[in-house]
Amino acid sequence: MNKYYIQLADFLNCLWLVVVLILSAPNGAQAMVPVSEAQQTETILRAFPEATHITEKEPLDGDQVLIRRVSAQDKEIGYAFNTNDIVSIPAYSGKSINTLIVMDLKGQLVVTRVLEHHEPILLVGIPEQKLFDFADNYQGLNVTDQVRVGSDSNKEIHHIDMVSGATVTVRVVNETIMRAARKVARILGIAGLSRVAETPPATIKPEVFSKADWVELTSDGSIRRMLLQRKEIDSAFVGTKAEGQAAKTPGDSNKAFIDLYYAPVDIPTIGRNLLGDSQYDWMMGGLNPGDSAIAVMGEGDYSFKGNGYVRGGIFDRTQLQQSGKVISFHDTDYHRLDDVYIDGFPGFREMAIFVIRAEYDFDPGTSWQLELLVRRQVGALDSVFTSFYGDYLTPEKYLSRPEPVAPTVEAEPEALWVSIWREKAFQIGVLSVALFVLFVIIIIQDLLVRRPRLMHGLRQGYLVFTLVFIGWYALGQLSVVNVFTFVHAFQGDFQWGLFLLDPILFILWGFVAMSMLLWGRGIFCGWLCPFGALQELINEVARRFKVKQFEIPFAVHERLWAIKYVILLVLFAVSLESLSAAEYYSEVEPFKTAFLLKFNREWGYVIYTVILLFINIFTRKVYCRYICPLGAALAIPARLRLFDWLKRRKECGQPCRLCANECEIQAIHPDGSINANECHQCLDCQVTYYRNDKCPPLVVKARKRAKQQAAVEKIETLDVTDAAPLPNT
Repeated sequence: MNKYYIQLADFLNCLWLVVVLILSAPNGAQAMVPVSEAQQTETILRAFPEATHITEKEPLDGDQVLIRRVSAQDKEIGYAFNTNDIVSIPAYSGKSINTLIVMDLKGQLVVTRVLEHHEPILLVGIPEQKLFDFADNYQGLNVTDQVRVGSDSNKEIHHIDMVSGATVTVRVVNETIMRAARKVARILGIAGLSRVAETPPATIKPEVFSKADWVELTSDGSIRRMLLQRKEIDSAFVGTKAEGQAAKTPGDSNKAFIDLYYAPVDIPTIGRNLLGDSQYDWMMGGLNPGDSAIAVMGEGDYSFKGNGYVRGGIFDRTQLQQSGKVISFHDTDYHRLDDVYIDGFPGFREMAIFVIRAEYDFDPGTSWQLELLVRRQVGALDSVFTSFYGDYLTPEKYLSRPEPVAPTVEAEPEALWVSIWREKAFQIGVLSVALFVLFVIIIIQDLLVRRPRLMHGLRQGYLVFTLVFIGWYALGQLSVVNVFTFVHAFQGDFQWGLFLLDPILFILWGFVAMSMLLWGRGIFCGWLCPFGALQELINEVARRFKVKQFEIPFAVHERLWAIKYVILLVLFAVSLESLSAAEYYSEVEPFKTAFLLKFNREWGYVIYTVILLFINIFTRKVYCRYICPLGAALAIPARLRLFDWLKRRKECGQPCRLCANECEIQAIHPDGSINANECHQCLDCQVTYYRNDKCPPLVVKARKRAKQQAAVEKIETLDVTDAAPLPNT
């Protein structure tokens, strides 16, 4: 026993040392503290040193727009406003990036300062200063300037360098700053912008259709082409860090890097000829009112889709530009295009249909550009980006243009969470089906556990789904920080919209709350926690390779349970003072490293996570059993569970201890009782409970029945012999 205590103490000391190194490292993952009103005022005064008065936020001409007016000796000299008071564009976190904009009377941006963000990749991965430096690039620009993120050959457009690894985030910042500034300038009538009579967007004439082949549609501009040769790509990187790398690119410089064709396919003449009647009708039936659709077809060495949308759900190589708006595509906006029926079609390696959602207010009668982003790696972490553009203007024969109308008050935009849920419809659908399947498994567990092979295969398959889909694809790993956020929300102004911003986490938490009330916390810990699934699968593989397993003595094991509760109480105490600080110290959870950043972060975090996973080769779920503050937080309310469906016999614990010895997480006490606070509902003990060839009480009963049956058969045999008639003599 003493040897075990010494080994355990050495292990915990090493683990604690790693945690301390992580939390004390520079450039820690502490969430950004929002800039206060006083600090914003100081920023405005630095932008206008001559200012003598700054008003409080005031509505602008009855619009849902709030600005501060800056004056010097009763003379107005500029304006200041927060982008969250003007527009709301969600980034990767599902929340907008609030930025302070200070603008003069000519529409020049004097200061642009990030006030608050919730981008996880910047909180725990990429240095936050890179976002601040990116926002600084807008100082000195005018609201009428065309600004694009990344480089291209158009010298009339202002280009701002990408932040490697945060492509979507900086594009959202760009769109947020420019859209908010232009909206304010338009209302104020500065920089040549004003509210004039608005022209409603053009509409497509559904009755206009003519049979055409590929040559006709490409000749009249219905289908446009963007051909990029390798030498054009190389020349675009001249003068950048990737110039040397570009020069080493092998192959013929005149070879096509990518040959793109693109066209709106909701126009009947284009869509029906390309897709055929049945495929065109199917596509149009899937479009919501106000949606549009384009087809993109490409050939060459470069993919216009890439694989970024697989990781993050957003296509980071292809997007549209129209009237200063950036139109991005998510995985829910994408459809594979396999069959094209138009005569003379040359065939392409890669084809897709992208849906332009109604919230972008896309106007088919206004020119737009297809933007192709090309990236070149210049180091282990850094990349250089450049963009290429293909113009498109819909032929007038396909359009109907309404008369201009007087400007109207803008309609109240739909709630932010609504658009997010719509964008993640696929993930929501798959997760909902999976949770229903799990609910059915728990309901009919008594039937399933009687079939051990089926039950084992079903559980292992579900763990793989939890790890891959919920963990790495949908980023649905719950965290103790979510618990603190929920508790603090009830202390203040509770708003459901705050929790609806992440539909995956919202649905998971809803299911976890329901399952805790019914059966306890084990449903989540044993089936729905991606990190728990990763640990269990690693241990399963180790056992298949006959790796020797170690079990901590129960007397030590039950005392180690308290560690996770101590960690929970410490984090909760910290959260009472600062939720951001609690998020920082919650790095005791390895979830961000394993799933959000997929081990692509500072070495200290990676080593800590790898150690926790390595231990599982020799014993199962050490982190879950002794360290996890989330498990501790769920165990407390789970004591109110309504049902206890795990069956036990009077022989359990005395004399039989088979289930206690076999329980991989030692949730069964030596007396045979199950500790519901520690049980992960793996149902292994229930499989044993019904096995006549394994459960000792059942084995004994089976032997008795066999002996009784043998005795009965023997007696029946003797009776038959005695009753036999004597032979005639």
